[in-house]
Amino acid sequence: MNIHSSLIQIKELLDKKVELYNRPEFIGFDPIRVPHSFSLKEDIEIAGFLTATISWGQRKSIIKNAFQLISLMDNKPYNFICDASESDLKPLKYFLHRTFQGEDCVFFIRSLNHIYKQLGGLEKIFTDGYKKNYTIYQSLVYFHNIFFSIPHLFRSRKHIANVASNASAKRLNMFLRWMARKDNTGVDFGLWKNISPSDLMLPLDIHTGNVARELDLLKRNQNDWKSVEEITSLLRTFDSADPVKYDFALFGIGAFEKKL
Repeated sequence: MNIHSSLIQIKELLDKKVELYNRPEFIGFDPIRVPHSFSLKEDIEIAGFLTATISWGQRKSIIKNAFQLISLMDNKPYNFICDASESDLKPLKYFLHRTFQGEDCVFFIRSLNHIYKQLGGLEKIFTDGYKKNYTIYQSLVYFHNIFFSIPHLFRSRKHIANVASNASAKRLNMFLRWMARKDNTGVDFGLWKNISPSDLMLPLDIHTGNVARELDLLKRNQNDWKSVEEITSLLRTFDSADPVKYDFALFGIGAFEKKL
């Protein structure tokens, strides 16, 4: 593997930061803590997806509100998704996380019900899209189309990123990292075996983007899909089999450290 000499030190730095942050202690302070509360595959998927959906803002609020949402589902998200009656859905109408409101929440439950009862579940949808040309881009486009294939309010569309419109899809890429990436520390789940970790894309946000630019790993100023492709392509030169492990490093530096 040929890495330009000026990048070798950066790779060594990021590898050390991966070791620092990609470990069990990270779980308690991160939204991934919520799906880690479950053992059933479908519960992990659904709790992970809903948690990722509301993962913007302060992490304490994200975790608190995600646990609140799961409690409204009787702490059995898969059973709730499949069996909830209209009366069961009523408490969800009062759920609120920033701009994700009760009517969005109810639609998400209905769409997940459709996906699990009619289409084989989240893993099948994401995997079917991925297998069209073995890219995460196509997986996300396919999922977006499926998710909004049932009646919905237009306002709910803003809560699922559309990469066809050049969105960075940070939260969806984070969710896919949780589901498809397998590590030796027990942080990411590695439940989905048919999406290769080598094809995953970096969950690009303000922290990862700023650090990547400071390290001169990312030239574009916008946090959009083109930037996701640019930074992930470079990270694959560091580790072609597991490029998004560097999410731990870039995010950790940006969120927890005052300077490099």
